Amino acid sequence: MQEPQARYFEALPGYVTVQDREFHIIDSNRRFRSHFGDWEGRRCYQVYKRRSEECESCPVARTFRDGECHRSEQQVTPLDGPETTVLVYTMPIRDASGEITAVVEMSTDITDIKRLERKLRESQERYRTMFEEVPCYISVLDRDLGIIEANRRFREDFGDAPGCKCYELYKHRKKPCEPCVVQETFKDGQVRECEEVVTARDGRQINVLVHTAPIHDSKGGIKYVMEMSTNITQIRDLQDQLASLGLLIGSISHGIKGLLTGMDGGIYLVNTAMERDDKTRLAKGWEMVRRNVSRVKNMVMDILYYAKGRDPQWEAISPQVLLDEACGLIERKAHDHEIEIQRPEIEADGTFDGDYKAMRSMLVDVIENAIDACRIDKKKEEHHITVGCRGDKDQVCFEIADNGIGMDREAREKAFTLFFSSKGLEGTGLGMFIANRVAQSHGGSIELESDLDVGTRFLVTIPRRHSQPPDGGVDSTETALMALDADRDGL
Repeated sequence: MQEPQARYFEALPGYVTVQDREFHIIDSNRRFRSHFGDWEGRRCYQVYKRRSEECESCPVARTFRDGECHRSEQQVTPLDGPETTVLVYTMPIRDASGEITAVVEMSTDITDIKRLERKLRESQERYRTMFEEVPCYISVLDRDLGIIEANRRFREDFGDAPGCKCYELYKHRKKPCEPCVVQETFKDGQVRECEEVVTARDGRQINVLVHTAPIHDSKGGIKYVMEMSTNITQIRDLQDQLASLGLLIGSISHGIKGLLTGMDGGIYLVNTAMERDDKTRLAKGWEMVRRNVSRVKNMVMDILYYAKGRDPQWEAISPQVLLDEACGLIERKAHDHEIEIQRPEIEADGTFDGDYKAMRSMLVDVIENAIDACRIDKKKEEHHITVGCRGDKDQVCFEIADNGIGMDREAREKAFTLFFSSKGLEGTGLGMFIANRVAQSHGGSIELESDLDVGTRFLVTIPRRHSQPPDGGVDSTETALMALDADRDGL
């Protein structure tokens, strides 16, 4: 090798060797000799890797075969150091006739780079594991509210997310929520917090506490927003139980006050009638007492169905008689609002097992809900409600359909949720919740079909016969109700 080229060869900062077809090292630079020692008469794999046979994937062998330059990563072992990772380049040396007589192998130590890459990969895997396994819902959203990425728990409860809009996946809406904490974070970069009710892909309603945080790009601009939602459904259920009991107590106190006033009036009539020996006045007063006692009992029964889940008082019920009485109780309200109640012929013979008063209250709640839906609707000139029943040997199905305001998907999914009402301040959100609990206590269900601005149809399905529950004790509240039944029967 000529003198200038030899100096350059010796000064190269990597490991450089020249090898023949038998992989014997025929020349090397100073750095190679200082790190790997004497190579005279030895093959490259003996010096580099202390092996006794050719490497399985040898870039030198490939260059001898095809005459091309090759690149690979290899592990080598210097004399006085641990195993080192090198990036290998090979190129052929040809004679005057073009034949490959030797191959130059240049190796650069990339151990530090590989160590940093490994640490980066481990860090990425660690944070990826945290992202995937954290016990809350995490999603990353762009400015169009499209979901870029989501963690495992999010995917399990809401499905594969990339490409979907958050409001479509969470709430089945067609438009963004108002207000939207993600959009607010995009505007000012501030962390936001709010509480939402979202719908899982299996239909479950989930209460979540939402936090948003900005994700900045290299220039400091907000590229994405991360939304973290914690499932607080169990906490809200407990709070709802306590809050609803307070609401019930407040509502019932007003109701009972009115009933007691009516009872006082009846007692006054009874007392004055007895003094005057006026039988007509006595009968009128006694009827007022009986009626208000009955109303107090029914109110307490409703409380029990919500607060305790009282077992039904089973008896054989005629669908025809049940519907006749339920419709009779709401006919005046429907007439006052000029709503026609249509009663097609009942297609359910025989009887079914149920708690008559609970079933009546449930049907009245559903029919009153239909009346309110028609009353609120101002887009149609005429409104009607269809109340019917059909059945087979296994079950009976009550159908209540109206042509009122209807519901969108979000309202349908929350229809039986405690305190949810589509009537604004006019509704308490208790009626349909309790109606659904009554149906469930009978082993049945309520299905809902509705279209916004078209109308709603409820299908209440109840088994013909119930399975006998195990014997259990009777609590003090039920004992009081039994006593109230006995008192009423004696009036």
